[in-house]
Amino acid sequence: MTQAIAPRARTLVLLLLAAVAALLLGAGPAAAHAALTGSDPAQGTVVDTAPTQVSLTFSEKVATTDGSLRVLDPKGKRVDTGRPANVSGTTYAVQLHAGLPDGTYTVTYQVVSEDSHPVSGAYTFSIGAPSPTSVAVSGQEVGGGVVGGLYGFGRYLSYAGYIVLVGGAAFVLACWPRGTSVRAVQRLVVSGWLALTAATLFLLLLRGSYTGSGKVADVFDLNLLGDVLQTKTGAALVSRLLLLAAAALFIAVLFGAYDKRDDEEKRDLTFGLAIGGTVVAAGLAASWAMAEHASTGLQPGIAMPVDVLHLFAVATWLGGLATLLVALYRAPADQPVETAAVRRFSTVAFGSVVALVATGTYQSWRQLGSWSAFTDTRYGQLLLVKIGLVALLVGVASISRRWTGRLAGTGAAGARASVAAGAGVGAGVGVGAGKTASAGSGSAGAGAGAGAGKGAGTGAGKKQGTGKQGAGKQGTAEEPGDAGTGAVGTERAAQLARQRAAEDAARQKRLRDADPHRFGLRRSVLAEAGVAVVLLAVTTALTSTEPGRTEQDAKAATAASSSSSSSGTGSSSGALTLDMPFDAGGTNGKGVVSVDLDPARTGGNEMHVYVTRPNGRAFDVPEVKVALTLESKGIGPLPVAPDHVTTGHWSASGVQIPLAGEWKIAVTVRTSDIDQVTVSKNAQIG
Repeated sequence: MTQAIAPRARTLVLLLLAAVAALLLGAGPAAAHAALTGSDPAQGTVVDTAPTQVSLTFSEKVATTDGSLRVLDPKGKRVDTGRPANVSGTTYAVQLHAGLPDGTYTVTYQVVSEDSHPVSGAYTFSIGAPSPTSVAVSGQEVGGGVVGGLYGFGRYLSYAGYIVLVGGAAFVLACWPRGTSVRAVQRLVVSGWLALTAATLFLLLLRGSYTGSGKVADVFDLNLLGDVLQTKTGAALVSRLLLLAAAALFIAVLFGAYDKRDDEEKRDLTFGLAIGGTVVAAGLAASWAMAEHASTGLQPGIAMPVDVLHLFAVATWLGGLATLLVALYRAPADQPVETAAVRRFSTVAFGSVVALVATGTYQSWRQLGSWSAFTDTRYGQLLLVKIGLVALLVGVASISRRWTGRLAGTGAAGARASVAAGAGVGAGVGVGAGKTASAGSGSAGAGAGAGAGKGAGTGAGKKQGTGKQGAGKQGTAEEPGDAGTGAVGTERAAQLARQRAAEDAARQKRLRDADPHRFGLRRSVLAEAGVAVVLLAVTTALTSTEPGRTEQDAKAATAASSSSSSSGTGSSSGALTLDMPFDAGGTNGKGVVSVDLDPARTGGNEMHVYVTRPNGRAFDVPEVKVALTLESKGIGPLPVAPDHVTTGHWSASGVQIPLAGEWKIAVTVRTSDIDQVTVSKNAQIG
C-alpha cells in the first residue's frame, strides 16, 4: 500500500507545481493600483493657447522622480522643466516652457503607487490644431518582462518562506515541543528562514529596475539601489532583513538551548520564546502591511493591524500544516509525532481559520466595496478563487480531524501494541545480524543477538571457526579461526553495516505504516498541503492586483472626466467627443473608444480616435476602423481609416461630412487576430 501511494504523491506534487506555474506565469505584469483619473489638458483636447503646466490626477498618492512626468513636442523633444510637484492631494503637475508652438504633444508618466506598484501610461493633447507626431510610446507596461517575472517569483518565495518559518516554529512551540530534536523539522524551519532572507535580498536588488527601466542590466545599479533605500518599500525590505537577524537568534535558541533542556525547564523557557517569536513574526508581517495594500486607501490605521493578523494566521495554519506533513513522513520511528500533538494543532488550526474568516471579511469589504466587484474586476474574480480554495482546504482538514479522532480512539492499547511491534522488529533485526556475524557453531553470537539485538559487530568478517560453546559473553567468537583482519573482513564488515542500516530504515518505515489511522492522516495532510500551495499562489497574485474598489472608482472618475472634457470642448470650439465602451471578448477585450471630431460641421474635419483600457491607460489595439452613416438620407456608410499616431491614438484629417444631420458613428476595434467588435453612437453634426 505504501509503495502504491508514492507514485500518486509524486504525481500530485507535479500537478500542483504545474498549477502554481500557470498562476504565476499567467498573471502578467502587476496591475497598477493608482489609476489616472484626470488630466489638464485632458486627453485628446485641442486648446487655443499653450498651457503653462500639465497636471495629472491619480486615484491615490504616488511617488515621483525627475523623469516621472514628461511632455514631448511633435518631434519628441522634452518641453517640461523638470521634476513634477504635488500641487494638491493626488494631483501632480510639471511646468512647461513658454511659447510652445501649435501641434500635438505627448504626455508620458511613470510613477509608483502608494502601495508599491509601478504605474505608467501616455496620452496626447494639441495646441491650436492637431499635427503629426514622431513620438512612439512603447506598448509594454511597466512591471512586466523578465524583471517583472523575477520580481513576482521573489514575492511568492518570500511569502512561502515566512509561512514555513513562522508556522513551523509555532507548531513546535505550541503543539510538539519534542519536535525540536527532529532533524527534518529543524531543516524545514531553517529552510523557511533561508528562503525569506534570500527572497528579501533578491527583491531589494530587483526593485529599482522593476519600477524603472525594466532592464536586467539595471538590477546591479548601485545608484538605483540607493534610490530604492529611500522609498517606503525599500525601508520595509531593510527592516525585514533586520528582523530576520533576530529570527536567526530565535531559531538558534529553539533548536539549541531549548532542545537540550528537560521537560520542566522547557516549560519555563517556552513562554519567553513564544513572546519573542510572536513579536518577531508580527514585525515581519508588518513589513508587508506597511508598504502594500493595507497602507493606503480606506482606514489604513485599522487595515494594517488586520493585515498583520491575517498573515500571521495564514502562517500558523499553513506553516504548521507543512511541519505536520514533514513530521508524519520524515520523523524517526522512535520520535513519532504524538496523537496529542496532532490534536493540539487541530485546535490551533481551527482558531487560525476563524481569524482568517474575520480578517478576510474585513479585507474583502475594504478592497471591493460592492458585490458587483466580485465579478466585474480581476481582484474580485481572484478573491472568489481564493475563497473556493479555502473552503476546499477546510473540507480536507475536516477529513484530517476524523483521522486524528480515530488515532486518539485507539488509546493506550494501540500505543502499547506499536511499542511491542517496534521491540519485536528490533529483536528480529538483532537476531539476524548476530547470526550473520558469527556463523560458527558456537552459541555466543547467537545468544547475544537474541537477547538484546546486539553483538553482531565484533564477530563480523572473521572466518568461521570452531568457537567454544557458551563462551561468547561479549558477543564474539573465542577462536576466530585463521582469517585475521584482512581486506575480505573489512569488506564484509562494510556490507553488514549497510545491511543493518537498510534493515533499520525498513523497520522505521514499517512502524510508521503499521497504524492505518496514522497512514490515513498522512495522506489527508498531504492533500491539504497541496491545496495550500495553490492557495499561496492565488494570494500572491491578489497582492499584485488592483483592488476592485480602486478599479471601479477609477472607471467612474475617468468617465466623469471624459464627460466634462467633452462638454467643455463642445462649448468652446464646436468639437464633438463620443465615448463608447466595448468588449471584444478574450483576455484583453474590454476598453473604451473615444472619437473626437473637430469642428463637427459640414465639410472637412479632423478626427482623433483614442482607445483606453477600463482603468484609463492607453490601449494599443492592432486595428481601428470608423464608418459614418446618415440613415435619414441614405448616405453611407462612409469608411474612415485613421492612421496610428501613438499608443492608443489614431487620427485622420480631411474627413468629409457632406450634409448636416444625425450621423451614426460606428467604430470597429480589433483586439487580437480573431477578436473584434463594432460599437456605435448617433450624434448631431452640422
